[in-house]
Amino acid sequence: MRPGSVVTPEQRLSWGRTIGIGMQHVVAMFGATLLVPTLTGFPVNTTLLFSGVGTILFLLVTRNRLPSYLGSSFAFIAPLSASQAHGFAAQLGGIVAAGLLLFLIGAVIQWAGTRVIDAIMPPVVTGAIVALIGLNLAPTAIDNFEAQPLIAFVTTLAIVLFTVMGRGMVGRLSILLGVIVGWAFAFFAGGISAESKESVNAANWVGLPHFATPEFNLAAVAVTLPVVVVLLAENIGHVKAVSTMTGRNLDDLAGRALMADGASTMFAGGFGGSGTTTYAENIGVMAATKVYSSAAYWVAAFTAIALAFIPKFGAAILTIPVGVLGGATIVLYGMIGLLGVRIWQDNNVRLTDPVNLTAASVAIIAGIGNLTLTVGSVQLEGIAWGSVGIIVGYPVMRWLYDHVGEGRYVNTARAE
Repeated sequence: MRPGSVVTPEQRLSWGRTIGIGMQHVVAMFGATLLVPTLTGFPVNTTLLFSGVGTILFLLVTRNRLPSYLGSSFAFIAPLSASQAHGFAAQLGGIVAAGLLLFLIGAVIQWAGTRVIDAIMPPVVTGAIVALIGLNLAPTAIDNFEAQPLIAFVTTLAIVLFTVMGRGMVGRLSILLGVIVGWAFAFFAGGISAESKESVNAANWVGLPHFATPEFNLAAVAVTLPVVVVLLAENIGHVKAVSTMTGRNLDDLAGRALMADGASTMFAGGFGGSGTTTYAENIGVMAATKVYSSAAYWVAAFTAIALAFIPKFGAAILTIPVGVLGGATIVLYGMIGLLGVRIWQDNNVRLTDPVNLTAASVAIIAGIGNLTLTVGSVQLEGIAWGSVGIIVGYPVMRWLYDHVGEGRYVNTARAE
């Protein structure tokens, strides 16, 4: 491989290098995927298992054309916390219901064609959504960075040096290598707690994940269904982001992506795991490595499945200090945010247009500031408000501008 060359979804490197890239995707998704069950009380190994199974399902449904990892969705944290009083089985029922709704929406989009996406999510909208998804995560990266600043700084510095000075695979594996350096530094600097080390020693080498069955409680389902808005935005945003990075039009896969994620979420909820979504962290890895090979995601998926049956490894991964995660995500999340800007650039979105400028500005600030409002018993955060706001608001603003406001006169003048 030459510096700067691109590995397309249907291509792969040698298996040794592909495994290295796949492991980097595993590292990128681990922090977030394991954080969701940790915060919601869901079994970690079960969630990890179905993230791997869901990824395989996603790759099969999208015919290996859309590289993606399906990990635990942060959108489920609030509704699962809100429905905790109804019991674990009822929470699983809410997840299954959300997955079913997402699957049906995907089927409609697949049937209607890409014109639905073009009408609902033009480049100005998709760019804003991709940007706000990345920038919405910035406070998490900063909080983790500030918790252990020295460890985080060493991790970020290592990633930067590997990226700008590395040659060949060293540069492409900069995130993984940086995390390893930060993790090793934390170990020798006393950044890993004694409790974490003891939990590793106490964990078994081999063990089965915990499985459970859902039950459908109307209140729990009603609280969980609104997350579909976020899943919809994240999946379509992922399609647009990968399209931009690979230079291909993948809109025809949007419906399949939604159906795959919906099926994955239903499958996970049906056996005791948390809902899934396409992962922004892995977009960041692809942006950094320029390796879009689907083979790497197969490696990541099988690795996650294997690790789900090794409790000791899960305990070891949980010893990665927050400072290391902060040092890595401060790079990854920034790359995701700027990828939205690249979508605007590649599609010649004019920010001098008052509609584009206003709609994007409001959506991005709602995402960065994590605007959180409660509607009834449901709490929605910045990604949901920013995404829904621009999806609904942009066409309304465009119509008002073109038919009532200044655009009406501009268009008339041009016609004359």
